[in-house]
Amino acid sequence: MIHKPSWFRDGEVMVSTAPTCGLAKGGRLLPLVDRKTGKKVQVEDPETRELVDAVDDQLKADMEALRDGNETPTLRFVPMDGLSLRTAVPTYFDRRFDSAFDEAMRTEKFAGFTSMSIGEMVEAKLLTFRNGHGSPTQSVRVGKVPYIKVSDLRAGLVNINPTNRVPTAVAEQFWKGTSSGLKAWDLICPERTSKNIGDFCMLMPGQEQVVTTKEVIVLRPGDRATFDPFYLMWAMSLTIVRDQWRRVVFMQTNREDVGDRFLEIRIPVPTDRRHADSASEPFRGYYRGLAAAREQLSSYLTSEDDHHFFLGTAAEPVADVLAIEEDAALADPN
Repeated sequence: MIHKPSWFRDGEVMVSTAPTCGLAKGGRLLPLVDRKTGKKVQVEDPETRELVDAVDDQLKADMEALRDGNETPTLRFVPMDGLSLRTAVPTYFDRRFDSAFDEAMRTEKFAGFTSMSIGEMVEAKLLTFRNGHGSPTQSVRVGKVPYIKVSDLRAGLVNINPTNRVPTAVAEQFWKGTSSGLKAWDLICPERTSKNIGDFCMLMPGQEQVVTTKEVIVLRPGDRATFDPFYLMWAMSLTIVRDQWRRVVFMQTNREDVGDRFLEIRIPVPTDRRHADSASEPFRGYYRGLAAAREQLSSYLTSEDDHHFFLGTAAEPVADVLAIEEDAALADPN
């Protein structure tokens, strides 16, 4: 007869989503650090009575709580019928971020909002999503059409690298036509390979005709949306929304992967356009102001030819850039 511990439950699985287990990557003890002071927390050694560094071991704390019949924020029971080999990762069952979202939605700030998952919004035609185009090889990056990599998506903007561009013919192969299918104000975020998965950027006017790596997610308000892209950017950058990505991003052996689990992310949905525009006005003013400033600078650069400055998709010939780099390499082989 198999012994069943006191905490055992038929039809349920205990899951600990503890972020620490007392060991650092190098196998050394992981010290507990005070988040306010940045200093190591010290405790008294029960044998020597001397002060020693406390160990950050939330997994041990979870197991002790389980033994004693107590609860912790990182310990929960999951029904067996809710388990799947595709999501058999502890962090997927960490509901702290969902609870924080629910709590926030009950506050006065979100009185004029409901909530839906991205997947539900897509089904209701409030949102559309797509992935990027593909990844041209390094050998064909000798044209004029910018190629956008994951590392180019930073701080809410798509930062075009003038040394990563492909010929129009190559771009059209990846676009499967003469247009990229992207629009100004589209939201783009990484889908793989980086910790900034879930950090959205806006595609500015003038940046539409680019080739994006396949491993991005592109969001756009749908036909039945009661909001514009600026509201969507406001909503996706809320802490209560951004934190949910930590639950659906799993660690691979060599890179991160969000798969289609991002469809489970929940965001506030405005009851009408007035609430949407009111909440997102600072984002609207910021991005429209940037667009106006970019257009003004672009006009100046178009009328002048003595600046080496890359702003958008209309750029100086890539051969000039490559020639400058080759000259620099000859001057300094290192």
